[in-house]
Amino acid sequence: MARPAYFILAFPSPSRYDSPIPRAQSTGPRVSVCLEAGEIVASDAPQPEVRCEVEVVGDELREVLGQQDLYLRMIQESTGATLRPGSGVIAICGEAGQARAAEQVLRGMLALLRQGRELAAADVRYALRAVQREDGADVAALLTEPIIITQRGAPVRAKTPGQGRFIQAARRSSLVFCVGPAGTGKTYLAMALALAALRDKQVSRIVLTRPIIEAGERLGFLPGDILEKVDPYLRPLYDALQDIIGADKLARHRQRGTIEVVPLAYMRGRTINDAFLVLDEAQNTTPPQMKMALTRLGLGSRMIVTGDVTQSDLPEGQESGLRHGLRLLSDIPEIEICRLGEADIVRHDLVQRIVQAYEAASGQTR
Repeated sequence: MARPAYFILAFPSPSRYDSPIPRAQSTGPRVSVCLEAGEIVASDAPQPEVRCEVEVVGDELREVLGQQDLYLRMIQESTGATLRPGSGVIAICGEAGQARAAEQVLRGMLALLRQGRELAAADVRYALRAVQREDGADVAALLTEPIIITQRGAPVRAKTPGQGRFIQAARRSSLVFCVGPAGTGKTYLAMALALAALRDKQVSRIVLTRPIIEAGERLGFLPGDILEKVDPYLRPLYDALQDIIGADKLARHRQRGTIEVVPLAYMRGRTINDAFLVLDEAQNTTPPQMKMALTRLGLGSRMIVTGDVTQSDLPEGQESGLRHGLRLLSDIPEIEICRLGEADIVRHDLVQRIVQAYEAASGQTR
């Protein structure tokens, strides 16, 4: 493959860099220099602009630009680079970081198209988030390597580099802790990974559990038998499973016992072999409960523990089993700990700002 050519556009006056007009559209005399890989720009030269090209074939140009150039505008507004579609190529102009980010996004989109998938605005947003949060992120891998396909035909895949690291850790390790704030996809990805392992016959069943504890309010007496009483607490797990495989398939799995959703208290005394275990909301376990849950791991089993250490519903003064476990087990190399942050929030855009506001307030009161 031929090396891409990079063009340096040097403007005569540094003051032009403060202009809101895209640099590629600025007026005045300039010098164009074509640089091949490995060449160096003189250090006393003005900060250069980079120009590179991404090749497109056939209808790819129309698909990558989007309806009424929607995707093109999204990339330009997010990266600050200027994109110029041409015959068989898309030219990218901007500072080095801007051009590199736009190129990564475009190549990721093309990789998705070349796998026979349709592009959606969500794919472009996820790719843009990835390159903004982590320079050098493998956008093509984020977009094209789904964990599983939902019953609606939607691929479940990493939407951020942090999620990508979590998925890779879960695929190679028997025990993984994934901690992070609300909206980072911890539970949903854990469900998808468990279902993919069951589909691929890596395990023979899935066991999902979480502690039964009220979130800061007393609900009082709940009607029904024991399963009906605990069902509201386990509903988020059912919702994730149902979203991925559908209600009918979930019901069949539960009848056969290949998917089991149980309160944590019911796990005591069991040894669970050849299964994929997920302990959700682990911040609401006590240290003895966490020890009990982790020691259920039997032969041929794998386990993911998810939680948010900032949202414990335990009584005040009670140490969280998740915090205790992270501190106690961090030196065991076979146990991986993945920490997601604000940059990995993939719910509504407001959620990230809400989390930031609460964390800022929490920091001020410490």
